[in-house]
Amino acid sequence: MPLYSYKSQQYLSVAWWGCSASSDETKSFEAKLDSHFHFFVSSFMESSPVTVTISALDAGHLTLPERLFVTDADSEKRTTVPSLSFLIQHCAPGKTRPTRMLFDLGVKRDIERYTPSQQAHIAERQPVIVSPDCRESLLSGSATITPKDIDLVMLSHVHWDHVGTPSDFSSATFLVGAGTLDLLKNGDGPLYPADLFNDDELPSDRTIELPPVSLSGVGSGRPQRTRPSDSALARIAPYLDADIWTWRPRFTFSSTLDLFGDGSVTVIDTPGHLHGHVNLLCQVANSKYVYLGGDCCHDPRILAGDKGIAMYPDGRGGLRSVHVDTGAAATSLDRIRDFVESCQRPVETEVVVAHDGAWRERNKHRFWPGKL
Repeated sequence: MPLYSYKSQQYLSVAWWGCSASSDETKSFEAKLDSHFHFFVSSFMESSPVTVTISALDAGHLTLPERLFVTDADSEKRTTVPSLSFLIQHCAPGKTRPTRMLFDLGVKRDIERYTPSQQAHIAERQPVIVSPDCRESLLSGSATITPKDIDLVMLSHVHWDHVGTPSDFSSATFLVGAGTLDLLKNGDGPLYPADLFNDDELPSDRTIELPPVSLSGVGSGRPQRTRPSDSALARIAPYLDADIWTWRPRFTFSSTLDLFGDGSVTVIDTPGHLHGHVNLLCQVANSKYVYLGGDCCHDPRILAGDKGIAMYPDGRGGLRSVHVDTGAAATSLDRIRDFVESCQRPVETEVVVAHDGAWRERNKHRFWPGKL
């Protein structure tokens, strides 16, 4: 079984709930907790019959130096990894055809369409493979779906290896985390200046930012949410009801958003890597979830606990990681682990992160037109 796919017999612990008790009380409480958690998951499954299908897509490759990503790394090791995209198809009761959504677009096929600063960064990630990109993979997988058939594109975040070529999807409405458009224009602090992003990366009249998770960052200088245009909201109305989106705690996550309103696709606020970073928890069967982790980590050994997040000099006399907020990224990983470890059979959760080459090699049959 891959390290990032869990079918754990472990249950939520008393410590996780912030309780303290004697040994006998603990055993009694844990027995009750087992029952309550299993009932909760079962009830959730029964009350959420709508599922989605997911197919992986190749969307380019890049090369990562191990020393920048994991602790106890081989300083010379460089690994060429995929930047995965995913086709998600949601078929609600009464709908004549599914809503088709892409999660992440991978690498642009035309490197020259990146900014000069982005191109300088990409030069350090060579070899970079741009074919097949997301569009090519979609077209080669089946004649039944073309880029014009994509209704929605959600980006986990807007680093260069996830934004792909948005203009390929001229009929799609784009969904991004709150503050993303501000980030693309103004950057996010000294380590992520504006010249590392394309201001016009996303079509403003077809882009909707998710609601802010909280107002705690208002006035702090962090990227602020841009209100969606009326035209963008009108475009999304046939698929999603953005007016009722609300962040709520669910499972082990403090902030989740029910994208379609039926529990089939849950957006998970996953702070730490870059402002606006989100993951998706998708129900693909009555007892199975797929967790699309984006860049919550760049190596599944980190999620498994076998490696830690690497720190390296930031060029300013301090240390940094590949995350804008390493502590928040570590907390996000803890919440993902808590969720997958607390799922009890027959519930299965498979976690797929964007740059997992080993997963790609083992699961080629699950790429479009195959499915997860």
